[in-house]
Amino acid sequence: MSRKGNCLDNAPMESFFHLFKVESQPEIKKCKSISQFTQFFNKYVNWYNNDRISNKTKNMSPVDYRTHV
Repeated sequence: MSRKGNCLDNAPMESFFHLFKVESQPEIKKCKSISQFTQFFNKYVNWYNNDRISNKTKNMSPVDYRTHV
């Protein structure tokens, strides 16, 4: 929960969940149960943290960027 009067505390998580909803909307609709959704979400988080290419990391995955620096 954000500190009182500081809505920017939650900005990184809001950004993550926005990207999650936008990038995986078709896959979310295929989930028939909570366990399927949980499995899909865990795979997405793993992909996001390890393989997703980002402009912030000079168009490299986070793992490649860490080894590059």
